[in-house]
Amino acid sequence: MPETPRYPRIRVSGGPYERGRLYGDAARDRVHRSRAGYETAFARSAGLSWEQAVAAAAPLEAAIAAVFPAYAEEMRGIADGARLSFADVLTMNARTEVMWAATARQAASLRAAHARECSSFALLPSRTAGRHTLAGQNWDWLVHGFDTVVVLEVEQDDAPNYVTVVEAGLLAKTSMNSSGLAIATNALVTSADRGEPGLPYHVVLRALADCHTLTDAANVVQRHWRSSSANYLLAHRDGTAINLETAPGDHSQVYPLLPADGALVHTNHFLSPLREVTDVSLYAMADSLVRLQRVQAAISAADRPATVGSLREALSDHADYPYSVCSHPDVRAGADERWATVTSVIMDLDERTVWLSDGNPCRHPHRPLTFDGLLDKPSPLLTP
Repeated sequence: MPETPRYPRIRVSGGPYERGRLYGDAARDRVHRSRAGYETAFARSAGLSWEQAVAAAAPLEAAIAAVFPAYAEEMRGIADGARLSFADVLTMNARTEVMWAATARQAASLRAAHARECSSFALLPSRTAGRHTLAGQNWDWLVHGFDTVVVLEVEQDDAPNYVTVVEAGLLAKTSMNSSGLAIATNALVTSADRGEPGLPYHVVLRALADCHTLTDAANVVQRHWRSSSANYLLAHRDGTAINLETAPGDHSQVYPLLPADGALVHTNHFLSPLREVTDVSLYAMADSLVRLQRVQAAISAADRPATVGSLREALSDHADYPYSVCSHPDVRAGADERWATVTSVIMDLDERTVWLSDGNPCRHPHRPLTFDGLLDKPSPLLTP
């Protein structure tokens, strides 16, 4: 018999507050698990109580409301639907700023050596069977994430519809929208990550889901002050892709990369030389080096065009276990400090299909998700 899916699908529509309220209500139990998981994570990795984390996140509200007030309304809706405070939901959406700012400030004294994050990719039509554009990632996170992932399907009037695989209570993570844009992402951390006011990482990810084109997406990243470092790997159904490594700040801390031989691969350290900041990523995520090597090798060694099946195999790789591309908990770490691949996502932009694993891809084969026309909404930008 087929395995029962672990991760629920939630579809919402309406205005920003109503979408958030419906999401928070439908995912209430998982949102509460997210909040509990982060209370533990902030204490373990950053030495912060929940109240201290809330105080650290509070200054980010003004930056969000000034640039993207609709996303602040979405968070208010999530909070009301989940029966939490707005401050709780804001803090969850600022988890990167709270956790990595502490890592950058106190790297020598934190337990960041156990941290692991994501392996992402995009393949252009020249590299794939059927000449489709494929993108995706393994999402590695604290093991409480197994109980918090949801597939959020969003219908909206004034922007593309989108699907995002995300922790319950957060705005967006790995996404694909009806205009043909896919977003994969990787955590990065630099000496400039201090949690200072700006757009939080997950708010930027939410804004990217509203973009029609790669240029729109690049402008979102470059034209707003960002609070934290991050990598944004972006692909489009028209057969194009870009990668934007970023440190906190404006356009001067954006480092673009383009596909090599039709492929982009990224993990959790900068590939570009940095200006005025130091990359701390490898202190926190030393396994990034091996994961990058293994995914690049799996793609470059293929003697035939890539398929969903060959990508499944690459994303299930166990070299350097347990710190592998398919990551598993390190039994030497404390119970609250264990990480794993909580899900693996492959997006076929041409087919408008998401292939999702309900946990480690080695144990939970990717299942295809289709969306009953949600991603068929036409873009207002018509090709001549």
